[in-house]
Amino acid sequence: MSRTDRVAGTAFEGVVITGLGFVLPGADTPEQVWRHLREGESQLSTLPPVISGRTGIQSGGRLTDFNHTPYLPDLPDNFAKRYSREILIVLSAVQNAFRDAGFEGGDALEPARTGVVASSARGPVEWWSQTASGMVYEPGCPPVSSAQGVFASLAGTPASLSAIRLDAQGLVSTISNACVGGHQALGIAAQEIQRGAADVMFVVGHELPIVPEVLQVYSAPGTGVLSRDTNPKRAIKPYDINRDGFALGEGAVVAVLERSTHATARRARAYATLRACHSVSEAAHATRMDLSGRSTAQLMTQTMDAMGSSVGELDYICGHGTATRYNDLAESRALSHVYGPHRSDWPPLGSIKPVFGHLLGAAGLLNCAALALMLHERCLAPTINCEAMESECDHDHVTEGARPAELRLAMSLAFAIGSQSSALVLEAAA
Repeated sequence: MSRTDRVAGTAFEGVVITGLGFVLPGADTPEQVWRHLREGESQLSTLPPVISGRTGIQSGGRLTDFNHTPYLPDLPDNFAKRYSREILIVLSAVQNAFRDAGFEGGDALEPARTGVVASSARGPVEWWSQTASGMVYEPGCPPVSSAQGVFASLAGTPASLSAIRLDAQGLVSTISNACVGGHQALGIAAQEIQRGAADVMFVVGHELPIVPEVLQVYSAPGTGVLSRDTNPKRAIKPYDINRDGFALGEGAVVAVLERSTHATARRARAYATLRACHSVSEAAHATRMDLSGRSTAQLMTQTMDAMGSSVGELDYICGHGTATRYNDLAESRALSHVYGPHRSDWPPLGSIKPVFGHLLGAAGLLNCAALALMLHERCLAPTINCEAMESECDHDHVTEGARPAELRLAMSLAFAIGSQSSALVLEAAA
């Protein structure tokens, strides 16, 4: 595909990722997340009957026995008792990112030049589900009562309370745009830095969607996209002929974006550089992307055009990789339009969803965090459970295990209900 005549995406200069924070099943540090990705260790488990009910859905990437105290030892109990499990998970992940970026060591944040942008597709659905049903999904962390639910009931509260904890007085916002929201949050935060309004932005993806109502929506007859595999570790099988959908995941992911000169001045480590971001509306089918792959191919080309590069320079693509037939085929068809019929010319296309599940509004940010780790470690994480590939998807998915590689540019793709698609490019840090 030839380069486009007009620049449609947004390019960035001098914006780096200096910190990563996580609270995910089986992982709360970059090292633990990378180990699971590198070794292909799925963190999905069997859901308890109180959640799975009669849906037939048995697998999910669920946090169990979460306790905020080790992460937030200074949080007063009278505050914590008014915060939902989701808020406490987000604050813990933000604290982890703050520490990983090196700010805990004495590097001060300038309040007026620090902000928070979050992405969550469904907001506090866990709190609302428990409140409406009277059920308790996690005995060790019962829901906040309705009488004290002002914080717990609001979608934007995790970002707002994170900003208060950080003393961030710049832009603070939460967007809700399904699976493209994480990319859009990164783009908005990077624009704040590029236009000179901020030096540091905390970008948060959070989602706790594993509740009966959401499982029912995604497993409804005729429209179900959730895997019914009884083995959680093999529930998500991207690009595989035997795939039957995805499993939901929960948790929080935080990326610290920073002006490169600011990071250099404090001698901070950079995982990767954010180079470009592009989000489009296909304005077509409401629940799936263009199955021909042409729209995604154009999206990819426009994103690379924005930064003055070509798709031929990409070393890896982290796909949305939901293990649904439409998603898998559309991604592979897009590569055929971009790179031509010779599959040996295509860069590897992978999916990390089998490891932590589909985090919906946090999925794009988790993809980008995984890309940053791959670039930093100079190694591609494998796409696990991809064994008998669909014929159109029979190309390089890094199925043999972790692959050491000299990586420079990598792209993350996301597709959302509502006919929206997005792409984001990271470059290895200098």
